[in-house]
Amino acid sequence: MCLAIPMKIIEIKGETAIVEGDNHLHEVNLALIKNAEAGDYVLAHGNIAIHKLQKEEAEKILKLTDELNSSLKSRGGEKI
Repeated sequence: MCLAIPMKIIEIKGETAIVEGDNHLHEVNLALIKNAEAGDYVLAHGNIAIHKLQKEEAEKILKLTDELNSSLKSRGGEKI
């Protein structure tokens, strides 16, 4: 199963951005996002940013993801 996850834009280089999420850096294409700036949050799927998020919305999703991962870990499952 593949999920799009919120990631914070650290740096923009043309139509690509360096984003941070889950304690690692990743490069994504910004072609689908208008007016992206460093500090913005985007929903990333693979190497593509598919939606710009408000900070509060991104934080809510990340909190729920952390809770789900904790639950899966306690049951011996894999992290999402």
